[in-house]
Amino acid sequence: MARRPLPRILSNGGAQLARSRELARTAADSATDVLHPLITITRGLRRLASAGRRRWADTPKDRRGALLFLMASVVLVVALAPYGPLLAVITLMAAAAWQGRERTPSVPDGPDASQSQRLKSLYEALVPYFSTAEDPEPLYSHGGDWAKAFSEYEFDGTGRLTHLVIGYPAYFTDGEPESRARIEHLLGAKSGRGREYHFAWDEEGNQLTVRVLAPLPTDIAAQPFVTAPGETVLGFTDPIRVQRTLPLTHGTEQRDVPPVVWRTGIRSTEPHLLAVGQPGSGTSTLLRSIALQALHHGDVVIVDGGGTGDYACLTGRDGVLAVECGLTGALTSLEWAAHETERRLIAANRAHQAGDPPPEDTRRPLWLVLDRPSAFTHLAAADGRTDPQSLLQVPLRHGRPANVTVVVAEQFDTLEALLEPVRRHTRARVVLGPATAEQLGAVLGAPPHTTPVDQVPPGRGYARLGSGPVHRLQVPATPDPYDDATSDAHRQAVLDLLPPRTTPVDEEPEGLAPDRARPVFVHLDKITTEKVSAGAVTGEAEAPAQAPAAGAVAAKPPPGKTVPAEAAVAESP
Repeated sequence: MARRPLPRILSNGGAQLARSRELARTAADSATDVLHPLITITRGLRRLASAGRRRWADTPKDRRGALLFLMASVVLVVALAPYGPLLAVITLMAAAAWQGRERTPSVPDGPDASQSQRLKSLYEALVPYFSTAEDPEPLYSHGGDWAKAFSEYEFDGTGRLTHLVIGYPAYFTDGEPESRARIEHLLGAKSGRGREYHFAWDEEGNQLTVRVLAPLPTDIAAQPFVTAPGETVLGFTDPIRVQRTLPLTHGTEQRDVPPVVWRTGIRSTEPHLLAVGQPGSGTSTLLRSIALQALHHGDVVIVDGGGTGDYACLTGRDGVLAVECGLTGALTSLEWAAHETERRLIAANRAHQAGDPPPEDTRRPLWLVLDRPSAFTHLAAADGRTDPQSLLQVPLRHGRPANVTVVVAEQFDTLEALLEPVRRHTRARVVLGPATAEQLGAVLGAPPHTTPVDQVPPGRGYARLGSGPVHRLQVPATPDPYDDATSDAHRQAVLDLLPPRTTPVDEEPEGLAPDRARPVFVHLDKITTEKVSAGAVTGEAEAPAQAPAAGAVAAKPPPGKTVPAEAAVAESP
């Protein structure tokens, strides 16, 4: 059966519709051009009428009669004067055309005198770095035109630069960090000190974009963050490289802020963290914030080398296995953590070989939080005992498959006291407080894309997770709630995040001398006892089996029940 052709209106209707729309658009543009004077006069008459109504409404009622008499007199004089009505109509049309004109704010064509002088001085300062004697047509030369080098620029209300796009010659060594650092230091000094600048190098287009960064918010208090298990919020940053935002509560208002999220666990590429800073820079605040977030899904062991009691609020809380401030307690807790890491590895390996899921006790995260562990190095050497840092080698090397995370905070002046395993396995880095570019590069492994400033608030710094970019960081305010200098709002915010207290703070075992070390009893099965080191002493009698609780106090076994000798391991005092 032969197919009938489509009607002509359906076969080429699209082209006809397109031509019709083009004709209608052309006719509308022509009509607008022709009727533009009429549109302008009509708009002006409407504005004049609105002004007359406002003037009439603003006139007091006792004066409206006199105003009407004056208007009537003017109309009478115009009507009786020769060519009066014609002149009145011409005057009204001219006033309407003036009032109906399109009023667009005048934009200056270029910078003013002071801004031009600032750009010229910046151009002259860049001449020694962006020019050579062999260049036949130099882009930068003394007395040259700065407009050829600076394609975009913006100024704030005080006349200082806030945005600048700089073009530079192709032979400039923009791939060398030293060359970049010299240009960034010069631009930061010439554009105004005391501000943080972000530098974006476009090596393909030979352009450098300089942007002034707004200060990071310092009024964000500790609060429950909307994160998944295994995610820890280190702080907040700029929305330049971070696409994710977190909903936060600040008083009665809510806002979204881009965070720096550190992912831990089995599939983490940076399972351990090192925080470095000056005294008072906020490293203890960062560790408190991490510990409070870790207690939602795991257990925490805290070793405070500073001995300032900044973590006393966590003593005896649910999930806090120990808070140690002395050398003996630190050695006991960290040795238990090393054995616990081995036990988890062996248990998980047995489960994998049998085709079973890992045991439940190996999947619960264990966090080792150490604040200034180098303070115990000298004490351990003087007493002839083991350095607590050496006990971190097993959790650092095998902590990722065992769900064990190590967080270490140290100061710049004692950074060299950290052992090599601690510095090698902590690939997530945070630097807080004022620091030079050399210090930032040594700790983070890469220079930041912003200029560090001398005066920063507590908790301000930089963060780099592994080989990722360097982010500006502001740690949420998580002060010690027992500190008298803490504000009531921040104190209450931290207290609301603390887990309930399950172990009394003042609980002490009976008959234990104050100057002796408190033993920590660890429950190990038959598999774990095969991997216990020689430093552990296996009890031959009945002994309780329990992980270190808050304060590392040994618990008594239930009445009528005994634990096999091979399942109880006690650390020697």
